[in-house]
Amino acid sequence: MAQNEVMTENESRPALIRAMGRWDLTAVGVNQVIGSGIFIMPATVALTVGIPSSLLPWVAAGMANALIVLCFAEAGTQFREAGGPYAYARTAFGPFIGFEVAWMMWVTRVVAQAALANAFALYVGRFWAPATEGSGRLLVVTLLLGALATINLAGVRYGSLAINFFTVSKLAPLALFLGVGIFFIEPGNFEGMFDLSGGTGTFGAAVLLLMFTFGGYELITIPASEARSPRRDAPRALLLTIGVVFVIYFLVQLVAVGTLPALDTSDTPLADAAEVFGGSAFGVLIAIGGLLSIAGSNAGSMLAGPRLTFALGDRGQLPRFFAHVHGRYRTPDVSILIYLGVAVALAYSGTFVQLATLSVVARIMFYMTTCAAIPVLRRRFEAPDDAFKLPGGMLIPGLALIVCIMILVNASAADIKGGGIALLIGAVFYLMAGGRIMAGGK
Repeated sequence: MAQNEVMTENESRPALIRAMGRWDLTAVGVNQVIGSGIFIMPATVALTVGIPSSLLPWVAAGMANALIVLCFAEAGTQFREAGGPYAYARTAFGPFIGFEVAWMMWVTRVVAQAALANAFALYVGRFWAPATEGSGRLLVVTLLLGALATINLAGVRYGSLAINFFTVSKLAPLALFLGVGIFFIEPGNFEGMFDLSGGTGTFGAAVLLLMFTFGGYELITIPASEARSPRRDAPRALLLTIGVVFVIYFLVQLVAVGTLPALDTSDTPLADAAEVFGGSAFGVLIAIGGLLSIAGSNAGSMLAGPRLTFALGDRGQLPRFFAHVHGRYRTPDVSILIYLGVAVALAYSGTFVQLATLSVVARIMFYMTTCAAIPVLRRRFEAPDDAFKLPGGMLIPGLALIVCIMILVNASAADIKGGGIALLIGAVFYLMAGGRIMAGGK
């Protein structure tokens, strides 16, 4: 067996400083995962399976993501350089699949960006009713995305400052909601919990939607080259992230179900529940917190998303104009503007639920490549002594792949078609780049 070449540092260039520990990586993961979805999904899942039963899909989604996380944990410990899912796919399956994974990561982000913009409009609607539909919704979406793009065009420093502000702002309202609401739960609201016939959809459809709220932990593996002990700390950080996030999400749904009888009809479920048990002022406070959290998720995506296509363009894996840098602000202006245009168009064309579902379909596609890469990497490369290895042979990667397929089965034909079209567009870009990709890019 050969040692995985990706694990070998390039001695000819300065290495990134290895300063991140387990808790730093966990903080990255929790910050990436907890975003706007939790401010909307409690009502959506309650509508899908019924209010009392809405805790159960969270458990299933948590278990599904735990299996996938375990695959990321093993794959990530075989690499000491940055790259994440793109690096795993490229090493296991070659440059084309690697490129498609990187491309689908961008697709996931831009579709999620559009979904988040619609979620923002729903919470603005609590203060200005026209924001939830028609021209009012389009105005809110355009102003939000345009403002964030302008900030990021002006410089990465401004974009990162915005993210730092929103990161603090998004955790505080959840802590307040749980800290107060846990004392007002009505046990009677949970009667009939195991009767799944009370909603408008299926259990599988609810799990599919909830995958949107869990996405983002894969980014823990990308800064592996800046961790002090990536093979030891990255797996622990992944597992800690999914555990912490699941507990928070489950408790939020518990409080929402236990305090808001009309949960399934709410556009702003956490704010409405907070108003029930804490009064109108508390409801307004949680609504403002929801707006800040959703804006923060949008800010993070607007910063990171365009830099994916910039990196691919810089390597020659996308047309060179994607790598254009603004002469004054030194930002990837063309990639930002393209990302903005696609996000706005998608936000105009669909609702939060429709776009969240499409984002999950795109995300599951590159999750599957990481799960499928495990046996290939095991066979092709000798794992380092300190690498994390899943017990049970192929049991966990196999179960993770089966779970991914089961989740995709619940997507609509239109969503699967949308994912397929995105893959085809990526293939066209790959062919346009030609031999530059085969040669490894720039």
